[in-house]
Amino acid sequence: MDAEPYTGGVDGLPDAVSAIRSRLTGSPDVALVLGSGLGPLADDIADAAVVPYADIPGMPVSTAPGHAGRLVLGMLAGRRVVAMQGRVHLYEGFSAARCAFPVRLMHALGARSLLVSNACGGLDPTFRAGELMLHADLINATGQNPLTGPNDEGAGPRFPVMFDCYDPAYRASAIAAARAQDVVLREGVYLAIAGPSYATRAELRAFRLLGADAIGMSTVHEVIAARHLGMRVVGLSTVTDMALPDGEEHATGEQVLRVAQESGARFRRLVTALLPEL
Repeated sequence: MDAEPYTGGVDGLPDAVSAIRSRLTGSPDVALVLGSGLGPLADDIADAAVVPYADIPGMPVSTAPGHAGRLVLGMLAGRRVVAMQGRVHLYEGFSAARCAFPVRLMHALGARSLLVSNACGGLDPTFRAGELMLHADLINATGQNPLTGPNDEGAGPRFPVMFDCYDPAYRASAIAAARAQDVVLREGVYLAIAGPSYATRAELRAFRLLGADAIGMSTVHEVIAARHLGMRVVGLSTVTDMALPDGEEHATGEQVLRVAQESGARFRRLVTALLPEL
């Protein structure tokens, strides 16, 4: 870990770090992004300092359902963590760079490992709604990249390599933790679209041909920014519905949140078992 985490190169980042540091003792080891319906894990964080996004200079504020919009810092499973209880998305009107700002903030606070999570639609017909999926890789189909524009060499290289963007050792640890907790854990490729409209039947068929196993509207920009910074990343999804092109109907946003919440206990159990290995 750097003695002095890098805070340059991003507008508003130094002020955001200062605002959080005034409420902290020590630095977090692991950053968590808790997606739709998965925020209750933050309630398990001990000795927690809770900071609303609106109180952090430069921090984009979430407007999406199921996203509380708070940064929670404390201890979980023996690790010092900083957790995003909700994220922001392109469909809310934020750029990819703004969506990635919270990851840069958590890195600047000291975190060098990142666990991203989300609710997703299953494209692989062998998946079942309510199951968890470990991210094996990603496809960024949003048309935006958080690194577009001038590059700050102090943060990372101009052309970061995205091979193995999800850390192989962390993925192995997640599989082992799932077995130990008797949690069904699928593996697959996560594809992100910009949203907010869901994909058409033709698009779902095309995404499946591209090799995607699940689809959502988040996460990829956070992972790209994290890898640019040199962070090690692991990704988990709750498969909240089956996005099958020949299905009779499509899940609603309310149904997605309900399934994510119902699967929350398994998600929390898996993350708590995995954290000591990150």
